[in-house]
Amino acid sequence: MNLSVVVPTLNGREELSRCLDTLADHVPDAETIVVNGPSADGTTGMIRDRDDVELLVEVADRTINAARNAGIDRATGDIVALLDRSFSIESGWIDAVRDGLSDAAVVTGPTHRKLPAGMTTESLEERTIAGRDVTYFNPGNVVFSWDVLDELDGFDEYLEIGGSRDLAHRLAESDYEVAWNGSMCVRCEFEADGGMRQKDWGWKYRSLAYRLAKNYGVRPTVCRRIVTHATRDAFDSLRAVVRGDAAPSQWLGTGRKVIEETSVGTKDGVRARRHDAPPRRNPNGRSSRRDRAVEVYDYR
Repeated sequence: MNLSVVVPTLNGREELSRCLDTLADHVPDAETIVVNGPSADGTTGMIRDRDDVELLVEVADRTINAARNAGIDRATGDIVALLDRSFSIESGWIDAVRDGLSDAAVVTGPTHRKLPAGMTTESLEERTIAGRDVTYFNPGNVVFSWDVLDELDGFDEYLEIGGSRDLAHRLAESDYEVAWNGSMCVRCEFEADGGMRQKDWGWKYRSLAYRLAKNYGVRPTVCRRIVTHATRDAFDSLRAVVRGDAAPSQWLGTGRKVIEETSVGTKDGVRARRHDAPPRRNPNGRSSRRDRAVEVYDYR
């Protein structure tokens, strides 16, 4: 097995260093590709001082899907792993990868997150949408056969969020199995902010509408799914207003934004569906551009 590991990063030098240390310890023969950018915390200098990174790709685009595609573009392995810079692989990870790939073209596993009160981890997530069984994968801990990434043209760079979910829908449409291996573990230490980030409601619903319209078309199932999500979030946000944690004007403004971005996402998803047929369903994928890298440092 010839394994390439792509690690996108942006202003996370210390986390990245810990991630690379565990890769060097547990998978020393892997081709390690760091996609940086554009960081302003000395990441480039740190990488240059190491001897366990084969390629450093500097990019100007801050979106995660562009970074993933830039790394995939330069991977030479027949197997490509995507690893979040804040994750550290645990012992047994590479054995779980080998076991999983014997049965499926895509393998994913859980993240152990350290919290003040203990440890939490994910479980397998599956959905049935318009009669299609979709298995979602952990985007920071997943391994693909190169043939899969090549056929589906990598990640959709239209999306700022939700790129991994979009790819999961396309994998299901192409009848590629996604295997879950509980031994393919990565670890994420507790962050000072508790991992809490302000939600971008506009992009959440633009992404949801886009990927559903692109992969399934505009049908009652898709509309019902979007409305269900929006109704649930609206009630949750309304409870915050009742508690006094948010202003009514903020709730109304968010509602307008959700409606506007859902319309934009649906329109763009329909256009994308018409532009690129199965199996790719990806008019904004890897092959759509070749200018992602600003600089490439090859240390092989």
